[in-house]
Amino acid sequence: MLFVESFHRFPTADLTPPVMRAAFETRDQSGISYWDAAIIEAARALECEVVLSEDLNDGQDYADVRVENPFQGL
Repeated sequence: MLFVESFHRFPTADLTPPVMRAAFETRDQSGISYWDAAIIEAARALECEVVLSEDLNDGQDYADVRVENPFQGL
């Protein structure tokens, strides 16, 4: 339980209708899955500039939200 509680220090974004609509648009424009697009759009809603992901392309920019692979080069 303590492990789960430790995540409270990180901001979270609700999956609201505007975030969902933006995710569908990002999915259609970029060809990524809806769920990856939802992560990008949730990050945008939180004003994040970088998303860490090993699934998306390292260095890819999604309208000012950049993806970085934390395992690149390991």
